[in-house]
Amino acid sequence: MRAFGTDFAVPPGYLNTPSIGIPPAPVADAVAAAVQRWRTGADTPGRFDESVARSRAGFARLAGVAPDRVAIGASVSQLIANVAGGLREGARVLVAENDFTSVTFPFAARPDVRVTEVPLAELPGRAAAFDLVAVSLVQSADGTVLDADALRAARGDAMVLLDVTQAAGWLPLDVAWADWIVCAGYKWLFSPRGCAWLAVHPRAHERTRPVAAGWYAGDDPWASVYGLPLRLAGDARAFDLSPVWLAHTGAAAALDYVNGLDLDAVRGHDVGLADSLRKALGLPPRGTPIVSLDADPAKISAAGITASVRDGRVRVGFHLCNTPGDVDRLLEAHHP
Repeated sequence: MRAFGTDFAVPPGYLNTPSIGIPPAPVADAVAAAVQRWRTGADTPGRFDESVARSRAGFARLAGVAPDRVAIGASVSQLIANVAGGLREGARVLVAENDFTSVTFPFAARPDVRVTEVPLAELPGRAAAFDLVAVSLVQSADGTVLDADALRAARGDAMVLLDVTQAAGWLPLDVAWADWIVCAGYKWLFSPRGCAWLAVHPRAHERTRPVAAGWYAGDDPWASVYGLPLRLAGDARAFDLSPVWLAHTGAAAALDYVNGLDLDAVRGHDVGLADSLRKALGLPPRGTPIVSLDADPAKISAAGITASVRDGRVRVGFHLCNTPGDVDRLLEAHHP
């Protein structure tokens, strides 16, 4: 099907973008071409630097920051470990109840750090009493959107880490004020799994520890592949992980595409479909493309709908390749 100026090969009924985003044709073609070069011995490691730079710059543009503030990695938890590793002993961290554990586990894994969970709605009002707030901008389990303006206004001296994995790609972002912004690319950003980014505010650089420093974190990666002394980049590249080449090849193409979209129009499309489903089910609108349903997963699957089960409920998500027909198909499966 064709949507938002590109082609998708996804079948009707695919409502699982919160788990795995399906790439448009240019993204899949870029990865396929890279695989062909790989299988024929036509690539060199340095050839992937251009894709890495494009993906870094693409995420920076999406997040509203400069590229030199962005580190690359493979997963959200690996990048957040740089933040957790920089906390002082006894630091107080505030998180949301039932948030995705890639956000919370890196902090909980430190026995000398105190982590407190509160309901998401209470989090902004509690923030000022903590050293750090770590929270997803959009909750994975049910799509609830954080009141980021309230958090920004009430945080006091607390530093803030925002995970935008379930937001970037459909929600216009206004998050450059945060101390850290982390994101995985394989959901709403159409990228292969294995690429993630961490935007580090200049005031947070010294509080971020390069826990997985390697050759790619060097000031000149191709001159830091052997021997000491430690010579890390002076900007956020000091927190880089050696890139997953094929993932960043896809991400470069994907972010070129996403940054050319009108994200207000994307949000209107995605949320409009989700809210039409909620209205048909007698539920109020929530302003998010993710819907959590008390439904029978077997019936949903038998109807040709691809979804997931999260927190004991069927979770669906609507993105560019979805249509009102997907809403009708789901309603028929849910209430035949």
